[in-house]
Amino acid sequence: MGSILQAFQHAVRDKVFPGAVVLVRYRGTVVVHEAVGVRGEPPDDQPVHRTSVYDLASLTKPLATATAVLCLVQDGRLQVDQSVQHWVEELRGSPFAAVTLRHLLSHSAGLPAWRPYYEWLSPAGAPPRDEAERLQRVHVLLQAIAREAVEYRPGSRSLYSDVGFLVLGAIVERCAGMSLAAYCRQTMYEPLAVSSLGFPGCGDADMAWAAGKAVVPTEWDAWRNRLLCGDVHDENAAALGGIAGHAGLFGTAHAVSRLSAVWLQAVQGRAGVLNADLAQHFTRRQHGIPLSSWGLGWDTPSSPSSSGTRFSSRAFGHVGFTGTSLWVDPSCELEVVILSNRVHPTRTNRAIATFRPRIHDVIYQECVGRESVGG
Repeated sequence: MGSILQAFQHAVRDKVFPGAVVLVRYRGTVVVHEAVGVRGEPPDDQPVHRTSVYDLASLTKPLATATAVLCLVQDGRLQVDQSVQHWVEELRGSPFAAVTLRHLLSHSAGLPAWRPYYEWLSPAGAPPRDEAERLQRVHVLLQAIAREAVEYRPGSRSLYSDVGFLVLGAIVERCAGMSLAAYCRQTMYEPLAVSSLGFPGCGDADMAWAAGKAVVPTEWDAWRNRLLCGDVHDENAAALGGIAGHAGLFGTAHAVSRLSAVWLQAVQGRAGVLNADLAQHFTRRQHGIPLSSWGLGWDTPSSPSSSGTRFSSRAFGHVGFTGTSLWVDPSCELEVVILSNRVHPTRTNRAIATFRPRIHDVIYQECVGRESVGG
């Protein structure tokens, strides 16, 4: 597996990211779990460790929000084809009233990709003072989303949308009767003994693992006027107190791999926490949406794909803006977790876009290709 580590070391040298942690599991066995590089620029240039905590960015979508939706569906409390207006009264009478959870999960709801809601939710960059203020901001945000223009007819195409997952996060909270952070912790992370994964923005005392030097910094943020370290990088999530359906989750590579294993187990039809039929449905490309590679909360390989050229059509995964990714191929039982802070010191560094597919090809060849050659 030396070529994998070497590729990451070269990436640090080439300034793809300051440092990273990679975890590869093949057929149930961890074959690579390495940390390379440093946390950031001086004076924060200490080495990265395998236990370093990263801002997972949009990995929040599958590992928190979509997983929560699946759990609520399998408990009979939500329905994938239920219209959002059943849970979000703010959208009643809007062009999005009849949009379904399926539309939101598959990024086909007609909603815009992104809007700078944070600029007026919190002009000074201050988080909500308490849970009541957080919920009020969610209410105001949903009212603003109801006023958005329809980008396209729902179901007619796909447009990757943070806005759709903001709505999904609110639906989970209203259905569960608690915050997304609390529901994920109580229903999934704690029962699965998945430590070092959660929403530091929720202010829970048991988030001590995300404190201090364990968290890797992301970017200097002019809106908040500080270097972000332990605060969610995404501004809209920050304006909602660090708990949102599209971003806010932090964790280690090992913690991400624990959730990955749970999904893989279910997709392979083995008994576990997640319903196998639902997991297979969520990770399967949704037909009927032209030119879309999306399942429900998960992406599938397309051309080109961040998973490279070797992963099978059964594979599912996701990437995060801060430099994170997770790809799983059930056909060969290959799981790849990559956590980095490529946005440090600035988000203008986009070298990871070419690194991601190349490293997944290297990993596939080292694990699956080598075994095939060996017979």
